[in-house]
Amino acid sequence: MTTVSRTFTVKPSPQRVIDYLKDFSHAEEWDPGTESCTRNDTGPIQVGSTWHNVSKIAGVSTELTYELTTLSDDRLVLVGTNDTATSTDTITVVPHGTGSEVTYEAVIEMKGAAKLASPLVKVVFEKIGNDTEEDMVRVLDSRA
Repeated sequence: MTTVSRTFTVKPSPQRVIDYLKDFSHAEEWDPGTESCTRNDTGPIQVGSTWHNVSKIAGVSTELTYELTTLSDDRLVLVGTNDTATSTDTITVVPHGTGSEVTYEAVIEMKGAAKLASPLVKVVFEKIGNDTEEDMVRVLDSRA
């Protein structure tokens, strides 16, 4: 299992951050690995909403189905699964001055033979974590 976590501050209020990030299709704007992310269902975004995510990481394309499993005023959890991995992304947002402090934690669990790649996954996802933080700050601050 690989865990990558980043904490940073942004200009928008916690409510604006949660409202934006709960729509995982926005990952195309702030996740450097995401090539496309489309919602599978319709209606209001709520616990149980799902997305089809296509990512390219270290030159390898992968597809996961993400489900919003937790949604509150200060926290959301998205769980992405396929045959080789489960990715649990927990985003916690608290007030910080006039803006927000965001903690983004990704826990990646490889399955089956893919577990052999776990040490490499940690290195790759640490780099992606840095890029994600930069992109997320830029995108969220532009919405302040």
